[in-house]
Amino acid sequence: MKSWRLPPQQRVMLALAGMTAISLGFYLVGMAQNHSSEFSYMAWNLFLAWIPLTFSIFLVFVLKTRLWSNWLPLLLTLLWLVFLPNTFYMISDFIHIQDVVRHDLLYDIVMFTSFIFTAALIGFISLYQVHAELIKRLGLRLSSSIIMIIIFLCSFAIYLGRDLRWNSWDVLLNPAAILFDVSDRIIHPLGHSGAIMTTLSFFILIGGLYVVFWQISEAARHRVNV
Repeated sequence: MKSWRLPPQQRVMLALAGMTAISLGFYLVGMAQNHSSEFSYMAWNLFLAWIPLTFSIFLVFVLKTRLWSNWLPLLLTLLWLVFLPNTFYMISDFIHIQDVVRHDLLYDIVMFTSFIFTAALIGFISLYQVHAELIKRLGLRLSSSIIMIIIFLCSFAIYLGRDLRWNSWDVLLNPAAILFDVSDRIIHPLGHSGAIMTTLSFFILIGGLYVVFWQISEAARHRVNV
């Protein structure tokens, strides 16, 4: 097949595009079965998941010719951080799977899994790209610590999105209100047990999955048989 002659990075992007198409196909079939556009937000959320990957690809390209301290890499990094939580946020969309009575619950589980798995993969690949760039400059230990902090921030952002209904756009449109909610939970953590539980749960899950993803990626990169 000609596609396998493409560079590895392009093959990965092609595979992600294929999974995105499969997810959208599942949605369209479900829409036809149920005569309803319920769960249309899954397509939108998957679109949002592609945004940080776009930024990380551009960031890696820019870092070939500019220092990270330059204004453009810093801007791209900030935008990447703002939108990265969208990739893992979709895991929490499982909560909606029984919002309405549908034709086939098991089919909906497959559809949700397709969307969520694709979004999470996009997030891990984007995270891996930035991680690799950090390693070149800071070494493995420090860069890995920074990545874990980023995963923790993503986990807290999932709480902000799911429980407080904030989204990435609000960071730009309503930063003062977000800062108030965040500071209140930092100052009074014991008064917000839900924030602690949600953040830690997602941090353990996403962090653990990323470690597995990292090890598989490194084994593949070094052509090690797993």
